[in-house]
Amino acid sequence: MIRYLGKRIIFMLISLFLIVTATFFIMKAVPGGPFTSEKQVPPEIKAALEAKYKLNLPLHEQYFEYLKGVVTWDLGPSFTEKSSNVNDMINRGFPVSAHLGAQALLLAIFGGITLGVIAALNHNKWQDYSAMVIAVLGLSVPSFILASFYQYIFAINLGWFPIAKWEGFEYTILPSLALAASPMAFIARLTRSNMIEVMGQDYIKTAKAKGLHTVTITIKHAIRNALLPVVTYLGPLIAGILTGAFVIERIFGVPGLGREFVLSITNRDYTVIMGTTVFYSMILVVMILIVDIAYTLVDPRIKLSDAGKE
Repeated sequence: MIRYLGKRIIFMLISLFLIVTATFFIMKAVPGGPFTSEKQVPPEIKAALEAKYKLNLPLHEQYFEYLKGVVTWDLGPSFTEKSSNVNDMINRGFPVSAHLGAQALLLAIFGGITLGVIAALNHNKWQDYSAMVIAVLGLSVPSFILASFYQYIFAINLGWFPIAKWEGFEYTILPSLALAASPMAFIARLTRSNMIEVMGQDYIKTAKAKGLHTVTITIKHAIRNALLPVVTYLGPLIAGILTGAFVIERIFGVPGLGREFVLSITNRDYTVIMGTTVFYSMILVVMILIVDIAYTLVDPRIKLSDAGKE
């Protein structure tokens, strides 16, 4: 276990180094700069600003300064929000994004597994067709379209939920549903196909022949063996929810880190763009490690060394 974790941590550090390097040089290659605007800035003021933020240094010196900042977790100042630095913005916005993401993740996992199991147990019946219609709609319609649809129907027409902002639990429901729709649909299809395959296995037929109740067979024997592909999908699922939250937070006015990321792109706030990219990358590589370890909890036959190869 320690050997496996040590190897994965080394790979994680290499991945983060490559991500930080690629992000830095891509941002430096983008035309314009943080002080580029429609109104021309006088050269003297622009030179003073660049000196203040060390943007007048040679590129390799800026790169090593940024690497040093990442290692010491000092991600630099914000060029547009003078009262905060990137660390402050992450500390302020990430708890909100984590709340929204965790709620959407739970909806996607439990809703998708429930739909998939119902569809598999009622294969080629109306329950199966209904669940798959919902899944196809969830996969076909982009989250930002669903978000606008939810706002129009459930907030404006019916008045059941607030249209935007983030002031209580009722404000979290519509953005969570919009964010969870696509991954829930994918998990439903994945669970359905694997459950149908598992329900045809010999040990399931034996359990039925012994007279075990369908609920007992499903929960105790079938679901656990059908969930391994779903666990495999958790890594991309978390990545999808994190990146999908960027647009959803903007639409619903959620004061999360994704909204700050979108605003930083609009404002050419390069330090915020790079800082949030590095921060989300760290979360993703850690979650991928957790998913690899979770393989062994779902199926003890899989060793950690094998999970790392998949």
